[in-house]
Amino acid sequence: MTSVEFAKAAAKALDDKKGQEIKILKIDDLTIIADYFVIATGTSTTQVKALANEVEYKLENSGTVLNHREGFDSGGWILLDFGAVIVHVFQPSTRDFYSLERLWADAAEIGAEL
Repeated sequence: MTSVEFAKAAAKALDDKKGQEIKILKIDDLTIIADYFVIATGTSTTQVKALANEVEYKLENSGTVLNHREGFDSGGWILLDFGAVIVHVFQPSTRDFYSLERLWADAAEIGAEL
């Protein structure tokens, strides 16, 4: 699976669990940390955790290994690092505060085609 296919699979998993405002940002031309960010919003701590669990479950079942998970205990912002793709799941206020789309405004937005 290519990194863009992987990012789209993550976006699909988020959409399956009713994630909101799902975006895929292509960042490989801007940084070496990853090829893509997948960003989504959940309406509550419970949904944010459910969204992260769904991504982790679906992508690990496809043979991908999760390198690192951060923020699961708080549920305000969960980061899943799969290497070439980093998934960010936020509560609305946390997403507004950190505004990754503004911070990475030079990144191309990729259509998730869900």
